[in-house]
Amino acid sequence: MLFCWRGSVPHGGADVLESAVTASPPMPRRRHRARAGLRLSGGALILLLAGCAGGAPDATFDLSAALSPRRLRSLQGQVAIHEPVATAPIDSDRIVVRPTTETLATLKGAQWAERLPRLIQTRLLQSFENAGLLRFVGRPDGRFVAQFSLNADIRRFDLDLSQGEAVVELSVRLVEEGAGRVLAAKIFTARRAVTGADGADAAAAFDGALGAVMGQIVVWTAAQG
Repeated sequence: MLFCWRGSVPHGGADVLESAVTASPPMPRRRHRARAGLRLSGGALILLLAGCAGGAPDATFDLSAALSPRRLRSLQGQVAIHEPVATAPIDSDRIVVRPTTETLATLKGAQWAERLPRLIQTRLLQSFENAGLLRFVGRPDGRFVAQFSLNADIRRFDLDLSQGEAVVELSVRLVEEGAGRVLAAKIFTARRAVTGADGADAAAAFDGALGAVMGQIVVWTAAQG
């Protein structure tokens, strides 16, 4: 898909960014596909502008749950999978891009199938289910009695233009319910290159990076017992 943007390009040029904000230092509902092209030139990812006709519906992309290569042993108790915490613009259904270290922007004409934190919560829950842990996990909705909770912060979920890759980074804590004691904590990171000239390749890069992170989280959580 050709990514369509509006706004100001960090190094000058056409109006291409939908929105841009200052980032903190390091730290299809209708399922159809638009077309996008990405190429690397002079160490920077160049987005080819085309197909930006106004009024076209946003292309919507989904993320998939991690598939476990083996069945894991049972957990020592039931674990409530909480919705991850994120700040804007990640806490939305927009696909986030990092043009420079200090700035974030969102893609015009593209969106996730749901608010990203909610979508990640659903896919993480399904990742535990895929590992054979269905009866040990659930949402903290009052009907599920859990001894532990899994809490996460989305530190990064953006397309890094300088590197040409999707970056996913989650900070995860396993907490004992009631006592509120943190039993274990870890930061999980994965990167996947955007290698093709199609917008689906960008979505696939995010999907691959998130799948790797969620697979690690499932194994790590099971090991805490």
